[in-house]
Amino acid sequence: MQVDLQTLLILGGLGVAVVVILFAISAGGRARAEQAAKLQTLADIAQSLAQAQTTLSGRMEQAQSDTNQRLDALSKRLGDGLTEQTERTGQTLKVLHERLAVIDHAQKNITELSQQMVSLQDILSNKQARGAFGEIQLNDLVTAALPASAYEFQSTLSNGRRADCMLKLPNPPGSIVIDSKFPLESYETLRNAETDAAKVSASREFSAAVLKHVKDISERYILPGETSESALMFLPSEAVYAELHANFRNVVEEGFRRRVWIVSPTTLMATLNTVRAILRDVHMREQADVIQAEVHKLLVDMSRLDDRVSKLKTHFNQAQKDIGDIEISSGKIMRRGARIEDLQLGDGDDAAGMLAPPDGKAAE
Repeated sequence: MQVDLQTLLILGGLGVAVVVILFAISAGGRARAEQAAKLQTLADIAQSLAQAQTTLSGRMEQAQSDTNQRLDALSKRLGDGLTEQTERTGQTLKVLHERLAVIDHAQKNITELSQQMVSLQDILSNKQARGAFGEIQLNDLVTAALPASAYEFQSTLSNGRRADCMLKLPNPPGSIVIDSKFPLESYETLRNAETDAAKVSASREFSAAVLKHVKDISERYILPGETSESALMFLPSEAVYAELHANFRNVVEEGFRRRVWIVSPTTLMATLNTVRAILRDVHMREQADVIQAEVHKLLVDMSRLDDRVSKLKTHFNQAQKDIGDIEISSGKIMRRGARIEDLQLGDGDDAAGMLAPPDGKAAE
């Protein structure tokens, strides 16, 4: 806007100059001196106009340069912004692609899980397959918690019954039998009951089914002198176990009276950990007896060694005394030899006097 104002001022000046020139021409009758002065004025005005035009051109060029610089800076900012936005868009698309891949993988897992659930339903719908399912789960829990020497699967008792699993524990308490039971049908009937009458009937059916299993285990797998005084009934479903303890306390108490402890996968694992601790304690006691016997033998050997060291010390003391006596005799012999060496031939009495022991003592 500043450049445009200056341009208008210059154009206004030019207009004034043109008017002056026209006025000067129309006044042709004036004197030449005035005409010359006017011409000089016109020349000055033309020079001023030329300078103004030069200044205007410079300002126009500066304005154009500033405008180009601003346009370049704006273009650079726009380019940088577009580049950054493109990078952000690329990163966003990359993250989106990774999330879509995760979603696809999760969808695949869900599909596989659905297929497995269908297979599990097929397995649980058959009594025989359901029993095998419970035995396999029992097998996995026992083998994961105990050493191979502490259990036996499908063990046959003296009454001909075959136990799903027998925990081999020392007396007391003795071997404990674990039998797997899965009253799924009566539980499903109870869970799907809608009316009060249907719920009462399903509850009776579920209670009777569990009580029958408790009674069978008590009669078949608790044998005096062969097994412990109690047995375990394994329910391979936490839901059935929770339903039983929440709403069928009489069934649980009947199990207590018959010494049949009902366990789920979680409580069975806790029980097996307790059994492992008992086995470890028994093993430590056995090892302690062995260590105690070995320590007793070591003490006997130490006593024998002490006697032999005492005898050896006696022998050393006797040998030391004998060595002292030998040193005494050797000293006497050396002294006597020295006297003999110093002996000079003389009268018989003198020689006898020199060889006689001092103080009239006999030579040892």
